[in-house]
Amino acid sequence: MSLADAREKLEDWRRHYNEDRPHSAFGYNVPMAVHYPDGVTSPSS
Repeated sequence: MSLADAREKLEDWRRHYNEDRPHSAFGYNVPMAVHYPDGVTSPSS
């Protein structure tokens, strides 16, 4: 396992947590839908 591998796995987890996984606190919406209600799936980099 390398630092690059750890970064990649962490980014995959972050994307899943913030963009794919519904949260009960947001009415079972994904957090990105709360912050970007116009359908944007991720913030611009």
